[in-house]
Amino acid sequence: MRKSHPVRRAVLAGAATVSGIVLLLSLKPASDPGAASAAGGAPPAAAQSPQGGRGAGSGTVTGDAVRTEYGPVQVRVTVSGGRVTAAEAVQAPRGGRSDQVTADAVPRLNQAAVAAGNADIDAVSGATYTSAGYQRSLQSALDKATAGSAGGGSGGQDSGGADREALTLTGSVAQTQYGPVQVRVTVSGGRVTAAEALQAPRGGRSDQVTADAVPRLNQAAVAAGNADIDAVSGATYTSAGYRQSLQSALDRAGG
Repeated sequence: MRKSHPVRRAVLAGAATVSGIVLLLSLKPASDPGAASAAGGAPPAAAQSPQGGRGAGSGTVTGDAVRTEYGPVQVRVTVSGGRVTAAEAVQAPRGGRSDQVTADAVPRLNQAAVAAGNADIDAVSGATYTSAGYQRSLQSALDKATAGSAGGGSGGQDSGGADREALTLTGSVAQTQYGPVQVRVTVSGGRVTAAEALQAPRGGRSDQVTADAVPRLNQAAVAAGNADIDAVSGATYTSAGYRQSLQSALDRAGG
């Protein structure tokens, strides 16, 4: 009788083992998350709620006043469809060097809030405390807008809130002796609820004049609700250009 060679038996046993492993692998479910990751696929992403507003609120809302080391910060925003369409600081640190920091940081924070549409904005370099206070007040305003929308009530909104459509309009560019001025406003219920200068005189002394005058003109426009505002002392040309651009924006709104 012919004897089986030991080497041949080892080869046959190894082949049988490999075949068994292949068969088991072919039966492994393809939906294994570990297998998908190993193959370079990504596991399903968890559903995320939208940042900032966390809902489809609308209207003009004033956030909480946030105390900082250099003074209170309070933000008023106009929200449409859950996104910030206009923002302004109704309170910000004042006095000494804070005047310059506020004048530089607040317009940039306002623009960042509108660009992001929510409170997920970066701090302005050199204005860490003001930026942090701004973000917190902004988020509280967005929370109020969301609560008001979910509850069907005013939710802490100012007049001209969720039941009135808010329009954001950009006025024409007004040319002045020191440079162009252009204003963007949010109008709700026929009144200005937020205002910001997209363009204002720059360079030399104009930097300081603009930094001092524009925030005051923004506040005056919201307080009046229209373009009937007084000129800022020492900024006659900028004030005149601001009013002209503001009125052109209101004319577009039919105001």
